[in-house]
Amino acid sequence: MSENLIAVLLGIVEGLTEFIPVSSTGHMIIVGHMIGFEGNLAKIFDVVIQLGAILAVLVLYKERFARFLTKEGWQLGSGLTGWHIAAGCVPTMAFAFLVHSFIKKYLFSPATVAVGLVLGAFLMICAEHRIKGHEKELVQDVDHISLRQALYIGFFQFLSLWPGFSRSGSTMGGALLVGVNRKAGADFTFIMALPIMVAACLFELLKNLSALSSGDLMVLAIGFVTAFVVGYLSIVWFMKFLQRSTLTAFGIYRILLALVTIGYFYL
Repeated sequence: MSENLIAVLLGIVEGLTEFIPVSSTGHMIIVGHMIGFEGNLAKIFDVVIQLGAILAVLVLYKERFARFLTKEGWQLGSGLTGWHIAAGCVPTMAFAFLVHSFIKKYLFSPATVAVGLVLGAFLMICAEHRIKGHEKELVQDVDHISLRQALYIGFFQFLSLWPGFSRSGSTMGGALLVGVNRKAGADFTFIMALPIMVAACLFELLKNLSALSSGDLMVLAIGFVTAFVVGYLSIVWFMKFLQRSTLTAFGIYRILLALVTIGYFYL
């Protein structure tokens, strides 16, 4: 398979899975192992296509991010503020910095991904079961999320550091458990994702930039554009999906994917 075709394939995988609760990292590890795409270029490529997905969030929520650049965007009591985003992001970013090397060394394998897929599935399915019959009591709009709820959702995000668990899966499942409905939880998850993903991507890019050659630029550009376009469409589709369905379907998919992963790599 040519590198350009690999770029398109992985860009599609990243765009499809980054923002829905199925774990983009898990999918990238599984697909990368399947096609043998590893090494320095693969490390840089993973970072670049994540930046493409980040751009999709920035475009879709541009008014929100523009507001965070104003004084009103940091005034508590005026809807979702920068303080809410900081409460959700900062604890995870600090913890991730401490455990990053351990995770990269010991947890980036199909087996650990399969474990994360199953555990994340149970979290979402249990959260859906717990709120059944009480959905009208949940926070319905992201502007009504409290600072405490934002902090608790951020703590659930710790779980996403395990490859395969999924950032959106952990935060949306956690949001349901702390009283926030699916739509508001998804909005908060996507907005909160941008600073975390930017920090993580820049950290990885600076570590591996020296291995980049001029011949790799076309591959990176193809992956970046593909991830942006597919990521944009994925978010639009997912938000519509949440208006008529639950997270349980994604939980079932994750369990099936974990079984397929174990069967493919270990049986």
